[in-house]
Amino acid sequence: MRRRDFIKGIGGGIAARPLAAHAQQQPAMPVIGYLNAGGPRSPEMAVFRQGLAEAGFVDGRNVAIEYRWAEGQYDRLPELAAELVRKQVAVIVAIPSTAAAAAKAATATIPIVFNVAEDPVKLGLVASLARPGGNMTGVNSHIAELGAKQLGLLRELVSTAARIGLLVNPNNANAEAVLRDVTAAASAIGGQVHVDVVRASDGRQIESAFATLAGNKADALVVGADLFFYNRRIQLATLATRHAIPTVYPVREFAEAGGLMSYGTSLAEVYRQLGVYSGRILKGAKPADLPVVQSTKFELVINMQTARAPGIEVSNSLQLLADEIIE
Repeated sequence: MRRRDFIKGIGGGIAARPLAAHAQQQPAMPVIGYLNAGGPRSPEMAVFRQGLAEAGFVDGRNVAIEYRWAEGQYDRLPELAAELVRKQVAVIVAIPSTAAAAAKAATATIPIVFNVAEDPVKLGLVASLARPGGNMTGVNSHIAELGAKQLGLLRELVSTAARIGLLVNPNNANAEAVLRDVTAAASAIGGQVHVDVVRASDGRQIESAFATLAGNKADALVVGADLFFYNRRIQLATLATRHAIPTVYPVREFAEAGGLMSYGTSLAEVYRQLGVYSGRILKGAKPADLPVVQSTKFELVINMQTARAPGIEVSNSLQLLADEIIE
């Protein structure tokens, strides 16, 4: 080798070393895969990002988020989960239980943070609430387990209600749990309450369900927890008012959209916790060691403007129970 080439080679190696060292100091930005059976909803995502920030992660600065929305088409979840696995994301956030099950089937190694509406042990997602084991943890919002309370609130609102409708999405894994809870509560009241179950998984079926309820002269309605129903909350509230059917919904956003009454978990707290847990896992925590969070904050919201339209009388005692009255 000529002396000039040898010196040039040494110089090039020296120049390259700082660049290589700099590259090593700049690890790739971690990516969170966000798998949701519903559609984009900015308020909840803002709270999720707030939880991430509490754990030290800011979207676009030191973490990126890959979104996958099933838009109520639950059969798309397995492929959407597989897409996130192929992208080798650092964490998968899965909402609700159908998305969690799809993520679980897609990977046994990538950490998964879920929000489910019922006991994740019964769903087979974790070994126990205190020590989940495996690659999954998250939040149990209990939304699918509140049917008895919702039915009781309806009966307090309409004491003569004897025929109560129950709307569920047959494509949602929690439909049977909601059905069991509401029918058991109705049985406990006695033979004076009959439950009419109607099912819907698209907008046209929702229209048909309300036509059926009106034809059966339903006195009131319980809407089961479902992300598709959440995305259709304006349609549901409009139809309930049009058919003059007093209705209770699973979360406050329904009442804010014009629904009569809601009783359920605070979604803001759920999504914040999902962000916190995702951040903790990005810092090195193992899902197996993070206990499943049990939601403890439940809200009763009554929309008095909606109540006045068909002339529903909301008793003072029920108003006093409410966490919020929308005027």
